[in-house]
Amino acid sequence: MSELRPDLAIIADHVAPASRVLDVGCGDGELMDVLRARGCDARGIEIDPRNVSLAVTRGLSVVQGDADTDLVNYPDNAFDYAILSQTLQTARAPDQVLTELLRIGRRAFVSFPNFAYWRVRLSLAWGGRMPVTPALPVSWYETQNIHQLTIDDFRAFVKERGITVEQAWFLTGARRRGEAAANLRAEHAVFLLRR
Repeated sequence: MSELRPDLAIIADHVAPASRVLDVGCGDGELMDVLRARGCDARGIEIDPRNVSLAVTRGLSVVQGDADTDLVNYPDNAFDYAILSQTLQTARAPDQVLTELLRIGRRAFVSFPNFAYWRVRLSLAWGGRMPVTPALPVSWYETQNIHQLTIDDFRAFVKERGITVEQAWFLTGARRRGEAAANLRAEHAVFLLRR
């Protein structure tokens, strides 16, 4: 079994065994594979047909679909958890995707790169160019990120919508960061949400 990306490892560690899970933007199913080994009924939706093929080859239940348009087809509370890892910033309508996520799942994990991370700020302020970092590894013209958000943006976003944050984790690489100055010091964030 491969080592999970740090945000996925946090999510995997906090999904209760034997849960029903929908992984939206599941990639090649790496997280689903780990959750399945822990007795979860894990299903996935993925836009990239190559990743769908890789996940299906692993024996995972993945369908090709778009988070922006296809989540409306799932019934209310169909899953214990809905997961959106490193996908929110690529959605055309992230507010609608989050609404659907919390309708489909009783709880939702959301992880995203923090565009207020100090290295990103420094790169833009001093270099005058969009940053390319381990967390943001491609140039501006190659990126799928169309909504660059920060941890503070996300906190305000969920607060305005009355969404409860049950837990939050902040990471730089695989290293966990505390809550203090997370908007500046953390490269990634993971939130566990519920209505």
